[in-house]
Order: sequence, then structure tokens, then C-alpha cells
Amino acid sequence: MNTRQQGGSPFKAEEVTLGRRRFLSLGCACCAMVTLQGAAAFAQQSPEIEAHLDTATKAAGSDLKSYLRLADQVKSISGLAPVSVDTLRAMPTPAPAQVFDNLYFVGNHWVSCWAIKTSEGIILVDSMDNDSEAKQIVEGGLRKLGLDPATIKTIVVTHGHGDHYGGANYLKTKYGSRIAMAEPDWVMTETKLDFDVPDWGRPPKRDISLKDGDVVSLGDTKVDILLTAGHTPGTISLGFDVKDGDKTHRAILWGGTAFNFADRPDRMERVKAYIASTERVRQLAAQQSVDVFISNHDLFDGSIAKIASMKKGAPIPLIGGTETTQRALTVMNECAKATALSWQA
Repeated sequence: MNTRQQGGSPFKAEEVTLGRRRFLSLGCACCAMVTLQGAAAFAQQSPEIEAHLDTATKAAGSDLKSYLRLADQVKSISGLAPVSVDTLRAMPTPAPAQVFDNLYFVGNHWVSCWAIKTSEGIILVDSMDNDSEAKQIVEGGLRKLGLDPATIKTIVVTHGHGDHYGGANYLKTKYGSRIAMAEPDWVMTETKLDFDVPDWGRPPKRDISLKDGDVVSLGDTKVDILLTAGHTPGTISLGFDVKDGDKTHRAILWGGTAFNFADRPDRMERVKAYIASTERVRQLAAQQSVDVFISNHDLFDGSIAKIASMKKGAPIPLIGGTETTQRALTVMNECAKATALSWQA
């Protein structure tokens, strides 16, 4: 394999803002949340909650502590400091990178954008915050990697928050790319936005509506659509194969990690959906031997540092192994269960 460093639709099958500064407690500006008063104290008094947090901590080990941020509404167990979104966005944009033979990173320290190369063009996963980022980071990044942005056939938006759909209109207008998103989030972006920030691009107009079990097909590539509701009602995660020379690995790109719904009227419905989604995908990941588990926010999966550590001929750091995938989903699931119990109380 080469050095993996900087450098008509094909679709098939049916913040919290304080002044101008946005803060992140869990890893998503669009997903900033309100910490419930007394939650930490209650957690210390509840053996059941503490048991879930203990299971999450053990599953996280030393390499998955970033996912423990999900428990912050209940109790701080990650040992990690809160992160300002503005700080992440102000950091120099990392070089675009080829990670696998068919998977490329074109994002920044705040939000990730992934390009899946197929025999007939590119399936782009998310599109950054706005037109400017789509032009400079996505379009420019693809060109630096020797890929033609004009071949972006389908943009799969993982969920209906502007830091994921914000640059889609630019790419659709310039290249005629089709935009695919789950039906519940099309409805959300057409009626009442979950979150909005002034510099996010406007929601795209309804195009391809996805549902659980659909397959996005382009050339030699099939991407399985998994409805993983919770972060939003229509959050989707993607299952697909990644290539490393003559080796094939199974990957899942999780579409919405943070608990961004603490002050939402449907918060219990969402956290229960999150619990169900992580349990279902954990079983599926075991069945499919998923050994690559990535996110659309570097704060959780640490893709940028892992990519920067890649050297020619070295193992790909994003191949965490099947056991690591199971542990990540366990941390997410257990933190959600602890959060649900704290809200019920």
C-alpha cells in the first residue's frame, strides 16, 4: 500500500452560546449541554449509577478515556478538562490524509469529514461547518490528496446539525452531488433546528431520504446505513469495508456521540434511544468483526493524532481491533445508562 499521509445519484435502496464563545463539555458545539445541578452528588449516593460508571471506566482503559466525557452530566470520571469549540476551530487545520487505500480524512480539530473512494467516485461523509470550510478543507484537501472533488457523487450527512451539513450546499451547487440524510433529521431541519450557530451553512433542501437498513452504493462500494438515534432523532452510523493492500477491515463510523439533549423536552426518549442504538450496534459489530471504530469528531476518536503517527509500512493506528470496538460501545452505553438513571431520579 502507498504511504497514507498528507499530501444522477448512485444511491441504491429504498450550543450553548455564551456571547460569541461556544463551549464544549462533551465534544460537539452543536451538542453542548447543560449539566444538571446535583447530578454528581446523586451519582455518589446511587450504587446502580456508580456501577454503570465503574463499568464504563474499566471498559475505557487508558486508551478510550475521551468517551468518558459522556458521563460529565452525572459525574466527571474522565479526568479530562472541558474543551472550547472555538479553541479547536482556531487550531491549524491538519493536513488531509489517506488513512486506508479507500478512506481519506479531510477535516479539522473540531469536526471530521471522511471521503470514501470508490471505483466510480467519492462518497463524502459530512461536509464541515460552512461554504468556506467545504472549499478550503474538503475541496482543497481532496485536491492535495490527488482526488478530484468533482467526483463527489453522494454526501451522506450523519445527522442534522450544521457542523455536519453546513458545507453541503456549496458542494451540491458546484458539483451536483446528491445529499442523503435520515428522514427524521430532514424533518427536523425543515421544521425546528435542534441547534443553530451564525457561521453554520443553511440546511440543504430535501434530497435522498435514508432509513435503517438502506445501502448507499457507488461502483465497487456498499455502505450500510444504521439508524443510531439518540444524538438526534435521525442520527445514522455507517458500516463499510476499508482496504489495506490485500487486507480488508470492517469499519463503523459512528454518526453522533455526545449527549446534547439534557435541556430538551424529549431527553429521556433520546437517551433511551441512544442506549438501544449502542446495544444493537455492539452486537452487530461483534457479528461483523468490526475492528475500525471512528467518529466524526476528533475529540472522541483521536483520529488526527493517530493519523499523524502513521509511517510507511507501520500498522494503521485506526485499526483498534474488535475488542476495542466493543469497549468503545460499552463505554458509550454505560454512560448513557448512568445518565438515564440520574434523570429518572
